[in-house]
Amino acid sequence: MYVRRLIFVVSCLLFLWGHPLLAQEKAYPKNGEGIELFLKRFGRVGYSYQKEFIRLNKSKLGRNNMLINGVQYTLPPLHDEEEVQTTSRRRTQTEKAGKRKGYEPLFGKQYAAYETISSELKGATFYLVSGHGGPDPGAIGKMGNHRLCEDEYAYDIILRVARNLMMRGAKVHIIIQDAKDGIRDGMYLNNSKRETCMGSTIPLNQVKRLKQRCDKINSLMKQDPSAYKRALFIHVDSRSRNKQMDVFFYHAGSRAGKKLANTVRDTFKRKYAHHQPGRGFKGTVSQRNLYVLRNAQPVSLFIEIGNIQNKYDLQRIVLSNNRQALANWICEGFIQDYKNSK
Repeated sequence: MYVRRLIFVVSCLLFLWGHPLLAQEKAYPKNGEGIELFLKRFGRVGYSYQKEFIRLNKSKLGRNNMLINGVQYTLPPLHDEEEVQTTSRRRTQTEKAGKRKGYEPLFGKQYAAYETISSELKGATFYLVSGHGGPDPGAIGKMGNHRLCEDEYAYDIILRVARNLMMRGAKVHIIIQDAKDGIRDGMYLNNSKRETCMGSTIPLNQVKRLKQRCDKINSLMKQDPSAYKRALFIHVDSRSRNKQMDVFFYHAGSRAGKKLANTVRDTFKRKYAHHQPGRGFKGTVSQRNLYVLRNAQPVSLFIEIGNIQNKYDLQRIVLSNNRQALANWICEGFIQDYKNSK
């Protein structure tokens, strides 16, 4: 009788240990991944997986359910055998894609090395421009004793967007460059005047400065054989201190430009609805007669991140997790626009 009971208990333990629904799989996120992309890498696609993941890992997530590098997260169990097979195929594809390694010094020592995690943007070319730079810091906000300069935060976000795009197989030209300041995870980014336009000194005169970057984009565009070419300009707005702003999107008026702006805006809208339900998203899309939108030849998108004078908007800017979230969502919008263009 004792032996029979022992065999029964051992059998139950072996069943529970080996059962795919009860054996919890754990994994670390890669740099730049949000919950959606992290789960997709392991075959967990859809809102139900995201909801279950947040429930399982609530105490380990950052602000607005951001993933934290170096933290191990529990993956929600797969729903059925078919999904187990799908996961196996996706992980194999990801591992193959991950063997293609890249290195971009402009991202800084911590982020210079990256892996191509997918080929979603293979064949696409991007021209990324952060606002101001060099002798012009742009708008200046203040938090405590710290002066926050627009060009530094716009540059940090542009680098994060660039890295995300490159990890998905895109060709990326970073037009405004700082040889020292890579992606920075600090809250207070020190200002410098080192930025160049791909090695050329940035003029102080506004028209000359804008012309320089448009000329560089247009020159590079002639050399790029890609059918899909997009330019992105990122700025931080400056309004009265009591004016809190969502992210705003501007285009030059072309059909493709308007479509791109709406696609990225809709991505932000979905993300806000998921991460901050009930808050709403008031960012708008509009046509603007801006110099860079008129003179840059690729289909272009101009984004205003928020109001650098407003203390609530500043929280979205100074926290590196929020800057990464903005970059993730912009990247996802571009991926969708690229798919729509085919």
